[in-house]
Amino acid sequence: MKKILFVVASVVLPGVALAQSTTYFQNLLTQFGRLLNQSVIVLISLAVVWFIWNVFGYIRSANDEEKKAHTAGMVWGIIGLAVIVSVWGLVGLLQTTFGVNSDSAQRIDKLLPR
Repeated sequence: MKKILFVVASVVLPGVALAQSTTYFQNLLTQFGRLLNQSVIVLISLAVVWFIWNVFGYIRSANDEEKKAHTAGMVWGIIGLAVIVSVWGLVGLLQTTFGVNSDSAQRIDKLLPR
């Protein structure tokens, strides 16, 4: 517990000392946003790989038990992908609605095909 408090204090206290300058907090939030955007891309990639892995497993399976297990894996992969993309879209919608300008969100938006 003391280690967690130390880490939190070492991140927050320099910003309190430099309270007249908001660039520290802006940089911290920007880095956190970039980390979250990169994690969304990784999660989408993992969900697609999970789905494809189960498709190939379904094709290779010989008995009905294995086919049922791979079918359930495919369904969970699609559900996971739908949840990730819908939450990502909801966050983008809220950013647009409330006028929050995020540079990293705009960069990821440019990566998507139209």
